Amino acid sequence: MSTTTSSLSAQAKDILDGVGGADNIASLTHCATRLRFELNDASLANKAALEAVPKVMGAVPQGGSHYQVIVGGDVANVYTAMNNLPEMRERTNSAVKAQQRAKAQGKLPWLDAFFEYLSDSFRPILGVLLGASLVIAFAAVMDALGLVDFRAEVKSPGWQFVDAMWSSVFFFLPVMVAYNAGKKLGIDPWVPAAVMLALFTPNFTGLADHPDAVTTQNALLGSEVTRVDVFGLPMYLPDYNGNVFVPLIMAAIAAVVYKGLLKIIPSAVHMVFVPFFTLLVMIPLTALVIGPFGYALGAWIGTGLAFLNTNAPFVFAIAIPMLYPFLVPLGLHWPLNALMLVNIQTLGYDFIQGPMGVWNFACFGATAAVLAISMREKDNVMRQTSGSALAAGLFGGISEPSLYGIHLRYKRIYPRMLVGCFVGGVTIAILSAPFAGVQTNAFVFTSLLTISVFNPAWVYIIAIAVAFFTSFALIYISDYRTAEEKATAREGAAQSAEPAPAAQEPAAQEPAAEKPAAATRVLAPAAGEIVAMEALDDPAFSTGALGQAVGVIPEAGEGTVVSPVAGTVISVAKTGHAYGIKTADGIEILIHIGIDTVKMKGEGFEPLVAKKQAVTEGTELARVNFAAVKAAGFDPTVITTVVNTKAMAGVADIADGTVGAGDPVLEVTR
Repeated sequence: MSTTTSSLSAQAKDILDGVGGADNIASLTHCATRLRFELNDASLANKAALEAVPKVMGAVPQGGSHYQVIVGGDVANVYTAMNNLPEMRERTNSAVKAQQRAKAQGKLPWLDAFFEYLSDSFRPILGVLLGASLVIAFAAVMDALGLVDFRAEVKSPGWQFVDAMWSSVFFFLPVMVAYNAGKKLGIDPWVPAAVMLALFTPNFTGLADHPDAVTTQNALLGSEVTRVDVFGLPMYLPDYNGNVFVPLIMAAIAAVVYKGLLKIIPSAVHMVFVPFFTLLVMIPLTALVIGPFGYALGAWIGTGLAFLNTNAPFVFAIAIPMLYPFLVPLGLHWPLNALMLVNIQTLGYDFIQGPMGVWNFACFGATAAVLAISMREKDNVMRQTSGSALAAGLFGGISEPSLYGIHLRYKRIYPRMLVGCFVGGVTIAILSAPFAGVQTNAFVFTSLLTISVFNPAWVYIIAIAVAFFTSFALIYISDYRTAEEKATAREGAAQSAEPAPAAQEPAAQEPAAEKPAAATRVLAPAAGEIVAMEALDDPAFSTGALGQAVGVIPEAGEGTVVSPVAGTVISVAKTGHAYGIKTADGIEILIHIGIDTVKMKGEGFEPLVAKKQAVTEGTELARVNFAAVKAAGFDPTVITTVVNTKAMAGVADIADGTVGAGDPVLEVTR
């Protein structure tokens, strides 16, 4: 790697740290001179640290979540260097996922939106679900060792408190799902959360003990349920803790109500009356209709899958691990995960997680093989990638780091991993046939730490071991790369192993004789009224962060912007609003047409020159519809700045009042 590239990467890393890291970036683009960030939390940006980076000319908060880091003419290279940083490449996992999803999109876009809704309603709570599953695993180990009976009706206060540590997550899971679903649908997420919380209050749950309540065997819900009349309407009172169907259905309807109210209620009172009327409609509707329906829907689906598992266990046990490798990359696995929770709530046990564990360990076996190969070949980059992914899998049950970091990038992995899924699926199907499948009464992430929650455990252990070592052996023996990929890897390793050339002593030089300062005049790119740098309505220019500048407010209508100097065009913005020119003696000039006009996406701008083109003073750079710029609500001021002002002996503003195109506006002394 060259010194220049290394330095650029280091500075890109400093910029990334200065804006709060990769996780703080919602989006990143660039224009002709600056990196444009949309940050998740703008308060994390460190202006002083950013401006200490040599490449950075200034850092400008834009209000809200937007932030600009001014780089100058090298912005495209800095942008590329930032996106090549490992932290930013981690963010591309979501891009890989999006590409995989895109392959499945097109014919049924509503179905894609539905799965995305499911995925985003669960994804933010993965951490607490994983944490709760590990507490369950700990409890199961303690139970297996005979240290405590976690199935006892009465436990000691201490162990009862341990139950609270994990059951809190699943008890209030409907509230968390409702919040995430509301956020995904673009409404105040606390509104659907409050709807679900109403069903958890003592006032609601206490209705089951009211003298007017009646408990019967209900055909709709398929179980014994309590009913009470509320204002003359029958209200069923099932147990909603752990239910996921009810909040998903409720939030979707609440979003329609909420957005409808936004249209008809005056904006001045949105904050008060939109949530009020949404709650007024949705709490009764959920308690009377959506809740019982969602509970019944989950019960029906769970019963149907249990029937399939009982009557076709062999097919079921193989189908689950063979489906998951395709569902997870697309984010389509959450319906099955939701059904696991429904099974536990309605049946008291789940039978999907056992076969799903086969897929997970086939996945981890493939990652382990990649790790073993990378250690054998001393490939440090892949060793670190596969090692961290394997740790996340074996101890956390998380497959995404393996999938997006490795498996989806090397086409030889999936066919071999699928063999592991199939062989493991056949193993669990045969061995678990006498036991009606491998079951668990807890929702967990299938990892080494959660093996003890499955029954019979010995069947599960053998099946996941077969899946793991089958995938491992096939990939380790045949490699995960094609011949071309291996050759590329060897070349990269050879280049990185070459010693850096020894630094040469600089040749002794005679002291340079002082030269008289030379002056270059920069001309006005358009006719109009002069605006001093301090009066420009853009902090990037008015503060001098982009060098000494001057603006010209052009005459209205369609006009032409011309070159203020003779030189070579070094940059042309795709949107046609900015041009960089470098003179023969090294002065770098930026002509920026309008303020924030990058947002016009090229509308009204017609570039008349190309990058690397030689221009003279007065060469037409662009044809601009200034009337359209004004109509779009943007300031049409044409700004001319000497980007490398700091490298010059001096830059002076020599114009005021009104100028014509070609009149001197700046004088640069080298």
